[in-house]
Amino acid sequence: MLYHSIYKAENSSNKWITFIHGAGGNSSIWFNQVRFFKAYFNVLLIDLRGHGKSKVSPKGTKYTFNIIIDDILNVLDYNKIEKSHFVGISLGTILIRQLAEFYPKMVKSMIMAGAIMKLNFRSRFLIKLGSVFKSVVPYIWIYKLFAFVIMPYENHKKSRLLFINEAKKLYQKEFMRWYKLTAELNPLLKLFRQVELKIPTLYLMGAQDYMFLKSIQLITEKQKFSKLIVVPNCGHVVNVDKPNFFNSSSISFLKTIE
Repeated sequence: MLYHSIYKAENSSNKWITFIHGAGGNSSIWFNQVRFFKAYFNVLLIDLRGHGKSKVSPKGTKYTFNIIIDDILNVLDYNKIEKSHFVGISLGTILIRQLAEFYPKMVKSMIMAGAIMKLNFRSRFLIKLGSVFKSVVPYIWIYKLFAFVIMPYENHKKSRLLFINEAKKLYQKEFMRWYKLTAELNPLLKLFRQVELKIPTLYLMGAQDYMFLKSIQLITEKQKFSKLIVVPNCGHVVNVDKPNFFNSSSISFLKTIE
């Protein structure tokens, strides 16, 4: 089972909120959210396979998005969580959306920060470049390149360094397993754009998230259950770049649902 942490609600609430990190990160990226959100909810933090304190998979294991979703479901079932709000960053938003596709009754709402719902030309080129070199150079070189391209500005430095430092804890083979998931992305994201779920969804996107913001703007113009907040002077990792803005916007959204 995946490593996970639970922080019980200070108000003895029976409601849950689950946080899913992005590729290369782990649950420590939510350090600015735990104290804030446990005032309202029971907080569940999960480390994905091979990340943080979760174990590395056995040799020969192949990853699919469905396998990763099953990992998350096992944690929810183990803790007898039948329904939860979900918060994700970057890759975490894809996992949450996939979980909601198959188990919509378990997802009370989705807060999608730095959401990835379409790959633009730059992101597709970056993935292809990584595919060419992933077997011949240390994975951390590729990860650093990705981090600098996605989070290029000086005010993104904190987020960039946080993710690079956490990514250093991965193993080369583990990185390769996760990287191969990129082959599944295009059809999956196309489905997400075409099919709207009747689940309240808040997109929190940095104004400087030039890789992914435009596609989210187009999606939220068409989907009536989705809302977009563009965070000024902020990059891809909204919860780290602007934690107070992230927290206050999220709780305002959640209060309208509760």
